[in-house]
Amino acid sequence: MPEHSEAPRSEIEATYKAREVEGVLDLYFYRPIGFRLAQFSEKLKMTPAGVTWLAGLCGVVAGHLYYYRDLRINILGMALHVCANALDNTDGQLARLTHRESREGRIIDSIADHLGFLSIYVHLTLRYLAEGSSPAICLLALTAGISHALQGAAADYYRSTYLYFVTNRARLGLDSASALRSDYQKLSWRSKPWNKFLLALYLNFTRQQEMLAPNLKKLRDTTSHLFHSEIPNWLSTRYRNLVSPMFKWWSLLMTNTRMLVLFALLFIGQPIYYFWFELIPLNLLFVYLIIRQETMSESLLEVAVKWRDAA
Repeated sequence: MPEHSEAPRSEIEATYKAREVEGVLDLYFYRPIGFRLAQFSEKLKMTPAGVTWLAGLCGVVAGHLYYYRDLRINILGMALHVCANALDNTDGQLARLTHRESREGRIIDSIADHLGFLSIYVHLTLRYLAEGSSPAICLLALTAGISHALQGAAADYYRSTYLYFVTNRARLGLDSASALRSDYQKLSWRSKPWNKFLLALYLNFTRQQEMLAPNLKKLRDTTSHLFHSEIPNWLSTRYRNLVSPMFKWWSLLMTNTRMLVLFALLFIGQPIYYFWFELIPLNLLFVYLIIRQETMSESLLEVAVKWRDAA
C-alpha cells in the first residue's frame, strides 16, 4: 500500500493540498484567511466556481488600477490583488471542505488566474505606452507573460505529481493529455459547447506541462502501469526525499513572489522592471529546476524499471 503523509492535525489543515507544498506566506496568511472565507462562503451557499470568478474579477480590476501612475490608486490595486489571492485560496479550500473538488473547478481556477495576470501585463504595458515608451515594450511584456505561463505550468505539474506519489489526496487531480484527448473527443460542440471549450483549454495546458517535463511524464506513465496508482512505500518515500527539498525553490515561481516584487516596484514607480524580473532571474531559476527535476525523474524511472525486471 502507498505511504501517506501525516494525517491532518486540524480542520484547517484538511483543506490544504499538503502542508509540505504550501508556501510560508500561504500557511501563515492566505490559508487561515481562506479557511475563514471558505466557512463563510459555505454558509452563503456559494459554490467554489462562484468564489473563483470573484477572485478573477478582483485580479482583473487590480491589474487595471496598476495602469495609473498614482501610488494611492496602485495601493488600492494591491489590496484587490491580495483579495484575489485570498479568494484563490478560498475556492480550493471550499471545494475540499465541502467535498466538491472537480476537474471543471480546476480549469476555471486556472482561467481566472490567467485573466488576472493578463490584466496586469496588459495594463502595465499600456501605462508605459501612454507615457511615450517604445512599442518594444509590447514584445518585452509578451515574452515575460509567456515565461510566466510556462513557469506556472511547470510548477503546478511538479506539485501535482508530488501529491500523486506521496499523498493519497491527488488521484483526482492528475490528468494526462491522452486521457483528456479521449474525453474531449466524446464531447459535442453543439450539445456541450462550454464543457468542450473548458476541456480544450485544459488539454492544451496539460500538453504544455508534459512537454516541459518528458522524464516526469514517463515516470508517471510507467508507475501507473506497474502499480495502478497504488504507489508502494519504497517509491513514495524515495520520491519524497528527493523532491521535497526542491519545493522551497519552486515556491519562488509561484504567485506570492511575483506579487511581492510587483508591489515593491510599484511603490518606487518602476513596475517595468517586473518584466525583467520575470525574464532573467525567474527564467534562470526555472531552467535550473527543470534540469534538476528531470534528472531526478530519470533516476527514479531507472529504479522503477529495475523493480519491474526483477519482479
